[in-house]
Amino acid sequence: MGRIKRQGAGRPGGSTQNRDEILDAAERLFADAGYAATSLKDITAAAGVTQAMVNYYFGSKIKLFQQVYLRKGEALQQARLALLDELKERGGFDVSDVIRAYLVPAFQLQTTVAGRHYLRIQARMHTEPDALAYKLRQEVYDVPVRTYIAALAALLPDLEERVIFIRFTEVIGIYLYILSGAHRIEQISEARYMLPVNEDMIEEIVAFATAGLKR
Repeated sequence: MGRIKRQGAGRPGGSTQNRDEILDAAERLFADAGYAATSLKDITAAAGVTQAMVNYYFGSKIKLFQQVYLRKGEALQQARLALLDELKERGGFDVSDVIRAYLVPAFQLQTTVAGRHYLRIQARMHTEPDALAYKLRQEVYDVPVRTYIAALAALLPDLEERVIFIRFTEVIGIYLYILSGAHRIEQISEARYMLPVNEDMIEEIVAFATAGLKR
């Protein structure tokens, strides 16, 4: 399709800062209300820009959503691949090291407001229309997941690859639920117990997933 055509005399007033402000506002609103319930009018009001500026930079609401998701999603992908590369260069790693390397970048997102917005969008992706969500999930997840599964398969030669795929998918489901903000531990324990801090929660998942993968 090529680049979006400019309208009239050229780019609307502003700078790339406007683009970032639009992305930040859209990220916050998509996290709070989801794609369908968030309008371009909501986003322009939150960002303090005109719809013409949104159209200039992104062309449509769906393209804006794609850029919001990929902005942090691609960084998450690269962080995961970089950590796995570090393990391979170091050598002597085991299944728990691989699981931990996959989890750490996602939990790091929880340490910032913008990161938490992205995590809520990520949790919502499973309820968004397939036409919107499927390709984006592919772009962010497929390469790292296949790369990590290949590393696990090398460490677990007696386990069928099919089983590793199934069990790694279960690991993904666990961490996505934990980071979704549902806080079910507090609810089901009647507030007697709280979610551990990130570092401890990572180690809980690592221990659980390592035992499950080796079973």
